Amino acid sequence: MNGWILLPVFLPAGAGAILLVSSFLEHLKGKEDRPGREELHRLHVFVGAILLISAALALIAAWTGDRSVTLFYLMKDIPVYFRIDEVGRLFVTFVSIVWVAVLFYSFVYMKHEGEEKRFFGFYLLVYGILVGLDFAGNLVTMYLFYELMTLASMPLVLHNGSREAIMAALKYLFYSMCGAYMGLFGIFFLYRYCDTLAFTAGGTLNLAAAQENSTILLIAVFVMLVGFGAKAGMFPLHAWLPAAHPVAPSPASAVLSGVIVKSGVLAAIRVVYYLVGTEFLRGTWVQTAWLTLTLLTVFMGSMLAYREPVFKKRLAYSTVSQVSYILFGLAAMSETSVTGALLQTVFHAFTKCALFLTAGIFIFQCGKTRVDELSGIGKKMPVTLWCYTFASLALIGIPPASGFISKWYLAEGALEADMGVFGWLGPVVLLVSALLTAGYLLPITMRGFFPGKEDGTGEASLEPSKGMLIPLMVLAALAILPGIFPNPLIRYIQQFVSALL
Repeated sequence: MNGWILLPVFLPAGAGAILLVSSFLEHLKGKEDRPGREELHRLHVFVGAILLISAALALIAAWTGDRSVTLFYLMKDIPVYFRIDEVGRLFVTFVSIVWVAVLFYSFVYMKHEGEEKRFFGFYLLVYGILVGLDFAGNLVTMYLFYELMTLASMPLVLHNGSREAIMAALKYLFYSMCGAYMGLFGIFFLYRYCDTLAFTAGGTLNLAAAQENSTILLIAVFVMLVGFGAKAGMFPLHAWLPAAHPVAPSPASAVLSGVIVKSGVLAAIRVVYYLVGTEFLRGTWVQTAWLTLTLLTVFMGSMLAYREPVFKKRLAYSTVSQVSYILFGLAAMSETSVTGALLQTVFHAFTKCALFLTAGIFIFQCGKTRVDELSGIGKKMPVTLWCYTFASLALIGIPPASGFISKWYLAEGALEADMGVFGWLGPVVLLVSALLTAGYLLPITMRGFFPGKEDGTGEASLEPSKGMLIPLMVLAALAILPGIFPNPLIRYIQQFVSALL
């Protein structure tokens, strides 16, 4: 019996639903007082225990063999079906690590925001949905959880209830739903031309039938890639990211930017490498258009981040750029580039979460939200700023940080792929983007540690409590150490990438 692999899906989702119902009933009764210390402690213990148990179950299920289970049938030949494979195993591992680290940070930070029970309810709910998304065994199951994830994560954006937060959440919902409907459009065609919608390495497309209807099928696949690219922040459906991040609580920003955007990446991987297949797409206008959009997004996101004065918004534009590194590697369709894309997926999750947690500490401890307000901050928060610096080096791609490894593979993969002008244009754009990344991240470190005389610092230490600092230090270490010891992860990814192509 493999039904127990659904426990990490339904246990946190059920616990989150209980918290949300409880929070709703309290509001109906008119309970406006914030929870007391003992009540808050019990809430933290409950949420922490549920998430730790769920994450442990998810990792045990992922790493103890391939398993599958059918939940029910939507139609005669369309089951809601879960299957653990190599890509799902990789995704659920970094999702679980990040989700647990950010949770413990949230226990302290959410005292600043309030409505802790509601926040943690949605936080648990989204984790269960993400595990379901990672374990999805076919396209319909993936799409079902993809839509649920949008609906469950939107309240994390509008948490503080301000007009700005509500408008940002609606923008997030609008872009995500538009992208999802574009994905649904493509599903109708893949259902017709694929032998099965179950994810199979190399694809399940019936090439004989597809060649006879290649024009409409290529259009459908391109529409899917653009639609799922909305969640990943790919141009032209990227504008929700810089709107949502500044208004969301920093723990929500961290998981939105580090984890939830990767659902768009996962959807692209499933469509291209597990259903349609690279044989059908390589050399077509779809590959050319996809490469063009990814490189445009990389450059545009870096430029906008470079010019942005609001710290969290700068990091949001950075996400727009950095996640399209991953999409570029997938679009190049070579073994080396896909390996680089999957490495970047993991490394970016740790790195960007660390950066957003740093932004949250600056807000929580001293209310600073703009880059120009952070001069001299390193004298008051040396540990925090060192963690920020290590994560920044990883995002830029400076050796031996992890980002160097993934970007090396991306550039090498582009050069070895038969893509014409994109073979050299891709590495050039990635290099320019890396320089721009250094330009918008490292000045914060320099001005933080070496302020001018006019920026003297006479205040006492503002380092946060261990509850916020330890998760940040863990993520900063994970941004560096995989670059020093990359071989185990590289070998794991290379074991299955060849089968995808």
